[in-house]
Amino acid sequence: MSAIIDAKAIVNPKASLGEDVTVGPFSIIEDDVIVGKGTKIGSNVVLARGTRIGEECKIHHGAVLGTVPQDLKFHGEETTLEIGNHTTIREYATLNRGTSASGKTSVGSHCFIMAYAHVAHDCMVGNHVILANSVNMAGHVIIEDYVVIGGIVPVHQYSRVGRHSMIGGGYRVSKDVPPYILAGHEPLMFEGLNSVGLRRRNFSPESIKSIEQAYDILYHKRMNVTQALQTIKSEMQMTEEVKHIVEFIEKSKRGIIPAFK
Repeated sequence: MSAIIDAKAIVNPKASLGEDVTVGPFSIIEDDVIVGKGTKIGSNVVLARGTRIGEECKIHHGAVLGTVPQDLKFHGEETTLEIGNHTTIREYATLNRGTSASGKTSVGSHCFIMAYAHVAHDCMVGNHVILANSVNMAGHVIIEDYVVIGGIVPVHQYSRVGRHSMIGGGYRVSKDVPPYILAGHEPLMFEGLNSVGLRRRNFSPESIKSIEQAYDILYHKRMNVTQALQTIKSEMQMTEEVKHIVEFIEKSKRGIIPAFK
């Protein structure tokens, strides 16, 4: 079945719409846009040139995707915004395309981007990520898989949020948030493991225990970060999860959030 386009929508003939795509009234789809099959585009949506949307996505009323970056260094380069399959983008969310720094902004599959959220240029959002209402990401942010960020949270440019972590609503992310944890307070601090989330995602008790041991060394043994990482590598079994914790922290340029005191 070919795309179903409302008579009041404006779709550039150079846009590519897959089978069973629906486009609501007053939406605008520019040239050089690709929309995968089965995706539903609501009313008053803007898909600017360079936007790539996967299959079976839902784009709600008033969302604006693929517009030029809010970056004074941007000079009209050909870049993209790329969204995976089965991702939902709610009302009035805004997602900009990339700059020459990386060439694209990307959002993975099975994500839920709630109303008024903003994903800035050159951000990389993984799979199964939930951004609650009015999460505002600056440029070059990396959010790994299965992250949940509560509402009204600003995320500083170049910050990183590790997989399976959860950040409470109303806080501010200015340092890297390691994987598998809960973060809250102002300034943002480590509050413990995201134990409920890990169990829901079928992490074994042994895996959860190893993660807990790694963070006990990192946050509770009165060592600096370098000493803690050396201790983890020398004294612990390097499971997949522990290895990812170590690699994430070793790559941190902004530093990681501190422990709650």
